[in-house]
Amino acid sequence: MLLLLPGSSARRDLSGPNDTWRTAAGSALEEPHHRTNGSATHKKAFPVLDFNYEHVRIPFEISLWILLALFMKLGFHIIPRVSHVVPESCLLIFVGLLVGGIIKAMHDKAPILDTKLFFLYLLPPIILDAGYFLPIRLFTENLGTILVFAVVGTLWNAFFIGGMMFAICQIEVAHLGGVSLLSCLLFGSIVSAVDPVAVLAVFEEIHINELLYILVFGESLLNDAVTVVLYHLFEEFSHAGSVTMGDAFLGVLSFLVVSLGGILAGVVYGIVGAFTSRFTSHSRVIEPLFVFLYSYMAYLSAEVFHLSGIMSLIACGVVMRPYVEANISHKSYTTIKYFLKMWSSVSETLIFIFLGVSTVEGPHNWNWLFVVFTLVLCLVSRVLGVVGLTFIINKFRIVKLTKKDQFIVAYGGLRGAIAFSLGFLLPDDETKHMFLTAIITVIFFTVFVQGMTIRPLVELLAVKRKKESRRSINEEIHTQFLDHLLTGIEDICGHYGHHHWKDKLTRFNENYVKKWLISGERSAEPQLISFYNKLEMKQAMMLVESNSSALSVRNNKDLSTREEEIRKILRANLQKTRQRLRSYSRHDLFMDPFEDNMSEVRFRKQQVDMERRMSHYLTVPAKRQETPSVRKVWFEPGQ
Repeated sequence: MLLLLPGSSARRDLSGPNDTWRTAAGSALEEPHHRTNGSATHKKAFPVLDFNYEHVRIPFEISLWILLALFMKLGFHIIPRVSHVVPESCLLIFVGLLVGGIIKAMHDKAPILDTKLFFLYLLPPIILDAGYFLPIRLFTENLGTILVFAVVGTLWNAFFIGGMMFAICQIEVAHLGGVSLLSCLLFGSIVSAVDPVAVLAVFEEIHINELLYILVFGESLLNDAVTVVLYHLFEEFSHAGSVTMGDAFLGVLSFLVVSLGGILAGVVYGIVGAFTSRFTSHSRVIEPLFVFLYSYMAYLSAEVFHLSGIMSLIACGVVMRPYVEANISHKSYTTIKYFLKMWSSVSETLIFIFLGVSTVEGPHNWNWLFVVFTLVLCLVSRVLGVVGLTFIINKFRIVKLTKKDQFIVAYGGLRGAIAFSLGFLLPDDETKHMFLTAIITVIFFTVFVQGMTIRPLVELLAVKRKKESRRSINEEIHTQFLDHLLTGIEDICGHYGHHHWKDKLTRFNENYVKKWLISGERSAEPQLISFYNKLEMKQAMMLVESNSSALSVRNNKDLSTREEEIRKILRANLQKTRQRLRSYSRHDLFMDPFEDNMSEVRFRKQQVDMERRMSHYLTVPAKRQETPSVRKVWFEPGQ
């Protein structure tokens, strides 16, 4: 319905192309007398109100989807009974199924979770949030175990599931004789990888202890390189039709290139981002944008060359964070923290809703034998892989993984949208539809059944939960002291272990890297002095901005922030270990470098002080204290 304004001499036609205007202009030139005589009858009134939904359809629907996701997330956390029984991911998938059913009932085409939308827009915020706030100490201490689970475990799952599914396809009852071995191996590589989105969604809700969390989550992050290589390898082999030893060697080389290349790309962008943050002191508003854009560019650059974008994002976040936080303001740090949390939460919510909608949209090719055996083999291969690899890993670990830990690691191997998106890339035929149906079944089983039962099982087995309270400053100081002690022991023994290389990396960072990546005098200024100056400046600004009553309120709010910064300073300013000395030899003794730095004047002064103290103790006897019960009698000579 249009509201017409009579007497208007102009008109608006948003939908008409430019040719319409040319035609109208041409007709006006050809028949000027007709336009002059009948201008009053052919004029159109100016439309005061118009309707053009197609012009804003895409951004409007995207906004509606995000708004729906936020309402679902809000309602989930408002009702505590639901959140204690059903994981958030399960509820979001159910909402997606409901929305997809409504759209299909209206005979409309529902939006599906295609590969480009998932890998380019929805996955990067989740991985960046996980990589930027990754617990570095816990991750590096368990890096060997994580790599074994991520590399060897994923290879085992892919080949075991693929080989066994090929054997199932040879059964006449299944009617799947046309599925080749390479296709089954390709399917095994897709369905074998643990999904980081699903692991994050479930494990953060049950508050599992830090060790089990970092083992499962670290595996889900690092198995991306193995999954990408196996996927492209079997896809190329299926097109070629034959596999040689050279192709297998190139596949192993491709794994190294994909993983190390992704890490290298992330490190380069992380260093560039940290260097850029040196010069943002005059424009604090744009500081968070550099963090987001450099991280996203690292991911896209890795994807251009088919490298591991996930590993690139993790490396970029880990490298960038310490230097960026030293350069940017506190408000920028808060903006980065909360925007990443918000962005990743919205992406995770949309992924699960889209997964439910895509399930309803189809198409599906249901084969009972193929689907059931896929589900059983995924569970069996996961259990066998974790138990077998843990038996080997425990021979080298100081803190052994118990039977309960192995069960949680095996039970927490959840599949998610990554497997669905990789399956969506397959050529469009009946085999692809059957693979997608089996993948969706595995995802639903792991998310609904395993995700809903893992909390009761953790409580039933009395598995250690995450500590809600932070460690005291005394615990942190003693932990740091033990690190220095172990570094010294490794130096004395000549053992190049974990603590030795950590100390080398720290020294290299202090002496070379910080000078280039941290602006001004912050790289050389002691942190205690820097922190004191920052507190002084902050107090002065608060005095200027507000009165004394408002100051007391703000001081209470900033107490936790100051305590956290004091903890960080104490961790960084404990006694440093000395440089490694040469090994002891009875033939030649080397001077301690510490002694070379002592001047002769200082040495003589200390010697004089020591002699004066010794002479004082030798000439002046100490006064003896007499107890009431024992009385000592002194006799003069001759008495």
